[in-house]
Amino acid sequence: MPDSKRILVAPLNWGLGHATRCIPVIRALLQEGHQPYIASDGVALNLLQKEFPDLPSFHLPSYKIKYAKKGKHFKIKMIWDSPKVLKAMAKEKKAVKKLVKEHDIDGIISDNRLGVYYKKVPCIFITHQLNVLSGNTTWFSSKVHQKIIKKFDECWVPDVAGKPNLTGKLGHLKKSKKKIKYLGPLSRFVREDVEKVYDLMVLLSGPEPQRTFLEEKLLKELQEFEGNILFVKGKIEKEQTTETQPLKNGSLKLVNFMQSQTLEKAINESALVLSRSGYTTVMDLAKLQKKSFFIPTPGQYEQEYLAKRLQKKGLVPYANQEDFTISELKRVKKYQGLQHFNVQIDYASLFSAFSNVKENSEPTPSSLST
Repeated sequence: MPDSKRILVAPLNWGLGHATRCIPVIRALLQEGHQPYIASDGVALNLLQKEFPDLPSFHLPSYKIKYAKKGKHFKIKMIWDSPKVLKAMAKEKKAVKKLVKEHDIDGIISDNRLGVYYKKVPCIFITHQLNVLSGNTTWFSSKVHQKIIKKFDECWVPDVAGKPNLTGKLGHLKKSKKKIKYLGPLSRFVREDVEKVYDLMVLLSGPEPQRTFLEEKLLKELQEFEGNILFVKGKIEKEQTTETQPLKNGSLKLVNFMQSQTLEKAINESALVLSRSGYTTVMDLAKLQKKSFFIPTPGQYEQEYLAKRLQKKGLVPYANQEDFTISELKRVKKYQGLQHFNVQIDYASLFSAFSNVKENSEPTPSSLST
């Protein structure tokens, strides 16, 4: 057993994806004998606190990210909110410095939290976005993001390095001198062949107000669905609530949220999953080899790119939110569904990064695959 390290794990609070893909990392830290500390805000922090109630957890300053009400205004809203993000980054740098000193933190894993690093301990950045898509400003947003990544000692990309892969141009650079390691897709789930209980599972997540917009639209559309539906709203609340409603030709079970073990079972028991095309959801559904249908968040370039790419490859169909009708689900039969990349993650090797003691404020050199 290696020397136990105290590792701060801090996912971005932007929907649930960043937090959920940190779950297998936190589990691996515990399995390798390390002590994880959790830090985030909002629903991301709430979710991890429910998953790991015995681990120490801390609140970080919120980026206060909200989607525009109309997808076409997404970029403008992000630009408008950028001063708030910069202000939050400055606050979280101070908060992280304080946490490191007060709790003798030996290393940091930041999942897309831009200000969660401290020069005196090894710092890891997890992202699948080496390129940040933003339309005609992609070159600029990508360059800014890559500059931030350089501040970290290593960058872990949850995908495979070669082809085929899940992220495409999002997670792969033509040329790079950056310290990148490809982990293989991250998922907290395990696939099981079980009897199907639900004909359709709706799995929602993401920042407001778009999460609510899609929930309201789907609840109307699904009244005509023939079969049994499990509808997980993705609202992390104090207590889990369940409600069952009859349909003309089936039933609709509404749940506000599910924790990992229950959610894993429910997805395995579902014949088809309807969800956003967020990358963490894509990784989870690939691990479980599910037939799926995607509705990307309006104006979110990353989700739109992933949905279009997976449809073009004949894996998963998609529809824009405003165009979706229940009849669209019939298209699923023509697509292969997602397949899992059978990659074993060597966590012991990855966590060896925290054995590098920094004697000064300069990043420790490392030789990484690109």
